Amino acid sequence: MSAVRWLVKCGAGAAILLIACGFATVRFGSGLQMPATTTRDGTLITLSRYLREPVPDVVLVGSSITFRLKEEYFATAGLRNLALAGGSPVTGLEIVANQSQLPKFILVEANVLTRPTDAALVERYSRGDTEPLFFRPVRAAVAAYEQRLHASVTHEQVVLNLRKLTEQPPSDFDNRVYADRALQQFNAEDPADAARINAKRIEELIRMVEHRGARVLLFELPYSEPIEGSRYAATTREIVHAAFPDTKRWLPVEVNRSELRSVK
Repeated sequence: MSAVRWLVKCGAGAAILLIACGFATVRFGSGLQMPATTTRDGTLITLSRYLREPVPDVVLVGSSITFRLKEEYFATAGLRNLALAGGSPVTGLEIVANQSQLPKFILVEANVLTRPTDAALVERYSRGDTEPLFFRPVRAAVAAYEQRLHASVTHEQVVLNLRKLTEQPPSDFDNRVYADRALQQFNAEDPADAARINAKRIEELIRMVEHRGARVLLFELPYSEPIEGSRYAATTREIVHAAFPDTKRWLPVEVNRSELRSVK
């Protein structure tokens, strides 16, 4: 009987705690951003924020390459970067296309088209129900502490820091070891079949969203020169430009390639 009483008390305590967390979720909702513990968490935070906030003017979708373009780098305030680290631009485009409201412009990265669509992410963020069922007190306490200790910098501060950075000469860090390794991988992989499938799906989604009033532009972020001529990059470029030959569909990105110090 003693064991039964303890079991009942334990169950009652857990139920009370869950009810309290449920009420806290209703009361506070998503007002406090929970911290990310992995790169994928950071991506999910970005997608959840996109569904919560007003529809931006411009949305970027892409792979790990575009993921590195932080939103703070852009002067446009109404811009969201939904690129997925290790993912496909088709996943982000599917999620955006499935929303009731669309941004004015959708920019689709065309560098990496070999990865499959993440069907689980598309389903989750197409439902619009992304909020946790119960409040997370420990993570909320950590989030409140971190936000108090490390307040987010303002856009003006970011712009000032970026201006100072771009005024400096390119880094002289020797990354040939990493560039050679990436070049071997890019020459070993044949992206043809997957790229054709994803290019076709992108074409279908473009027709869908532009019928609803959005404008879609494709773009390619520049590689360093050795990577630019690799089998992977050349084949993907050939396929995607054959699928979208209209130059008005492409957003040009003009840079001095001799100053690139990163393979991606």
